Amino acid sequence: MSAGEHAVFQGRTEKKSGSITPVQAAQLHATLGDADRPAPGPGEDMPPLWHWCAFVPTVPLEELGRDGHPKLGGFLPAVPLQRRMWASADLRFLRPLHVGETMTRHTVIRSVEEKAGAAGPMVLVTVAHEVHGNDGLAIEEEQTIVYLDIPDRYSPPRKRPMPDAPLLHETRGLSEVLLFRYSAVTFNAHRIHIDLPYAQEVERYPGLVVHGPLQATWLIQAAKRVRGTWPAGFSFRGVHPMLLVRGESPRVDIMAEPREAGGLALYAGQDGHQCTQATARWEETA
Repeated sequence: MSAGEHAVFQGRTEKKSGSITPVQAAQLHATLGDADRPAPGPGEDMPPLWHWCAFVPTVPLEELGRDGHPKLGGFLPAVPLQRRMWASADLRFLRPLHVGETMTRHTVIRSVEEKAGAAGPMVLVTVAHEVHGNDGLAIEEEQTIVYLDIPDRYSPPRKRPMPDAPLLHETRGLSEVLLFRYSAVTFNAHRIHIDLPYAQEVERYPGLVVHGPLQATWLIQAAKRVRGTWPAGFSFRGVHPMLLVRGESPRVDIMAEPREAGGLALYAGQDGHQCTQATARWEETA
């Protein structure tokens, strides 16, 4: 993709409407929520990050690519690289959103950058979202999507150790059912999460890949358990694939460490190494 082609997509905008219905809220709660608490009902506050399920791409089956994602070339650029991943995001929560209300998301493509990485060529697409509810602007979010070639063999990035003495250490379990359910509630047909032969034989992963947004949801929930309230700002990035491999431990470690100004550094990992890093902030500047 040339610099001129990059310029065509930078600044492109899109507007979508969506909502989380009471049925969706019950499904999300059953998959992600606290079993000791009821699901939020109509008009009640939604937990942060549930808005991701309100603007899913409902394209026909024939418009999906081999990987299960919508084919590129519409709003996002038609990058000639076959593997795509949600690399990172940064969010500011300005006010709560509610079950059943109509939300509007305004999106702009901030940048499209071609780079050379350790695994070969990559393209980074950064998009910015503003999510509005009935009370006005509720969430500001910036996402970075990375596109890579599919390798001939699995060659993961170097492993980073989990904290030695965390403020919080919890464990969660992985299963095929969990990955299927999360794919279903997010209407995400990406086959690396639910189709083991595809994940192993086509994209060369040793097992099913655990969704980055699922890990981010666990981490923001852990942040609330530590501080007692939802953070005003939250960012995360993937540093190593989290995998569900047959015959290996399905345990996930969730850890938190204190940071300046009362913030938290959070980690989701397995087998002693990090998979997703996050930062939760309670003091936000304009």
